[in-house]
Amino acid sequence: MSEHRTATETVPDKESGDQPSHLHIDEARVTSYLERIGAARPGRPDAAHLRDLQFRHVRTVPFENLGIHAGEQIALDARSLVDKIVRERRGGICYESNGAFAALLTTLGYRISLLSARVFLGDGFSPPFDHLALRVDAEGEPWLVDVGFGRQIEFPLRLDDRAEQRGPGGVYRIEDGPDGDLDVYRDGMLQYRVELRPRALSDFATACWWHSNAPQAHFTQNLVCSLPTENGRVTISGQRLVITDGGHSSEVELPQETVLEAYRDHFGIVLDRMPELLTARPAGV
Repeated sequence: MSEHRTATETVPDKESGDQPSHLHIDEARVTSYLERIGAARPGRPDAAHLRDLQFRHVRTVPFENLGIHAGEQIALDARSLVDKIVRERRGGICYESNGAFAALLTTLGYRISLLSARVFLGDGFSPPFDHLALRVDAEGEPWLVDVGFGRQIEFPLRLDDRAEQRGPGGVYRIEDGPDGDLDVYRDGMLQYRVELRPRALSDFATACWWHSNAPQAHFTQNLVCSLPTENGRVTISGQRLVITDGGHSSEVELPQETVLEAYRDHFGIVLDRMPELLTARPAGV
């Protein structure tokens, strides 16, 4: 349908500094970002370098919502998102990780569109803007890039390819959905439905606030920090440490006094106090 524009079309102005063309960050932040994920600066914005950057980002920057339970508010601007990941050496939820990665890619010369996605919940889809994903155009090829979806996607997916796409972490497939949307599958299971209309960061502000503040939101009811590894994944959920290595999975309930040490050892995250589950606090605290 006509309202589902491609990334090559002009996006109407909304707020100054909020369009993908204004996602540029300064060279110092670019250098620090690349150092954070252990990547060399690409010589050109091509698909091979995009794949390398995404893989390194996913293997370095955890999916985590600790800040929500530490009283931090998410600032949806490029510098703040990048500084959390680079200077504070943290991770984030989709709005943070994909927002920051979009800023890095934009400054490196890639053409970026911010896309709204609705997560599949088993009996239907979540509301629009429930998830932020990226369209990246490299050498005339359209790619779906997502470093902020739970079990992070470790490599770019061709948006115009309907065959299986295999890589680290699973087998993906993109199918045509209704009204020009695309459905993303992982290992045969529907993950989310993505719109192709380019968006601004400000479009995600309401959904981001809801996810980080509403008592009924999933992220306010759960503490999670997770990162894929060479042979599996390491996750801290609440005080439960889960390590998957190959076909073996181990779980241990951490004593409270060791949780901060576990965040540091497994994710490089240094906190000065234990995050307290937001929904467990007394009203007004």
